[in-house]
Amino acid sequence: MLETLGAWHSTVNGWVWGPVTMMLLMGTGVYLTLLTRGVQFRWLVRALSEVLGQVFTKTRAPGTVTPFQAVATALASTVGVGNIAGVSTAITIGGPGALFWLIVSGLLGMATKFAEVVLALTYRERDEGGTWRGGAMYILKNGLGRPWLGTLFALLTALAAFGIGNMVQANSVAESLKASFGVAPAVSGAVIVALTAVVILGGITRIADVTQFLVPFMCLSYLLGAGVILASRAGELPAVIEMVLTSAFSGHAAVGGFAGAGVMQAMRFGIARGLFSNEAGLGSAPMVHATARTDHPVRQGLYGIFEVFVDTILVCASTGLVVLVTGEWSKGATGAALAAKAFETGLPGVWGGLVVTTGILTFAFSTLLGWSFYGETATAYLLGTKSILPYRLLWLVAAYLGATGSLHVVWDVADTLNGLMALPNLVALLILSPVVARSLREFAEREAAAVGPPR
Repeated sequence: MLETLGAWHSTVNGWVWGPVTMMLLMGTGVYLTLLTRGVQFRWLVRALSEVLGQVFTKTRAPGTVTPFQAVATALASTVGVGNIAGVSTAITIGGPGALFWLIVSGLLGMATKFAEVVLALTYRERDEGGTWRGGAMYILKNGLGRPWLGTLFALLTALAAFGIGNMVQANSVAESLKASFGVAPAVSGAVIVALTAVVILGGITRIADVTQFLVPFMCLSYLLGAGVILASRAGELPAVIEMVLTSAFSGHAAVGGFAGAGVMQAMRFGIARGLFSNEAGLGSAPMVHATARTDHPVRQGLYGIFEVFVDTILVCASTGLVVLVTGEWSKGATGAALAAKAFETGLPGVWGGLVVTTGILTFAFSTLLGWSFYGETATAYLLGTKSILPYRLLWLVAAYLGATGSLHVVWDVADTLNGLMALPNLVALLILSPVVARSLREFAEREAAAVGPPR
């Protein structure tokens, strides 16, 4: 019976994350890039200056967070263990060319995330407690007029959150602490629950207060470690980049402990890892962007561009380049072990291992915080605000179980549910894309009018 269920689920998962879904996600990114005339390229500098200029802004209205806090919380959810272990695995299976396709998925995903955020703010609404709620479920209900699709998306999100955003992350923290410091999983679980409770029981404002400091620290410390390695091996980077480009279009022959990979493997695993990491098209991050205090949906959309840029173009790409430039990718290791070995090779002594261990701990914990709000938003949509406190308490129970248990089944099911979230979200994105284009045009005209004619 269990073997039959396992085979059935494997088939479903293969379909959910198969070529059709990948093509739909990438195709949506291409379409939105053309529709917005490459907004992620034209306005990237503006997006960076907009976000970095708001880092220290603290003023906010009741029931909202600042735009920077919103993007920090979104990054807390997207920058996770997959940025370390997932990227390494993609290169192990798909070869160096997987890194090229991962970056391509990020460039297209910037347009998708921009559109998701614009629509989330366009169709958001306040709940009974005064908190702004938005995301794909509200877009499907208020924008598309299909509340049943909104309910389906919310149900998938509420369930998937416990796996991919909770138990898997808690397990990663516990396993890392056990391997690095010999801490028992039960102790790790108790500490995780205590720290998580202090944050999430305070709602989105407290989550945002924590992530606005945690996310810059974890990203900058990880990028600094990777930057030191890449700078010390700058002379080898041109050959690595050439290898990535060549492998992306012609595959890569077997070498060392690497079994070899074709172009389709490079595309499949690179694109899948990029999309899975930045979540562009899944409809998750817009839920927290919708809580931001902003004067126009497009302005917050710029923060969506920034989010994917940091997650994929900076963090994921840094992991991939370190794995390749150190030569560890072809020696048989995979996942987090490969990343750890690459950083240890690039930063001898304790520093390399410390960078990866710190990255895993902070990335996983921040994801635990960010996804708690996604699940909470989905539950509030389904059952009303009275369900929020019970959901938060159940979240803490699941975190402890995740830290102390085996999660093969949980990971597999959550992976499928996570992929299924994309389908109703992409339907809304494609049908309501004219709203995105109109909003972008109105914002551009308003900004131009504010600047005034040239003198």
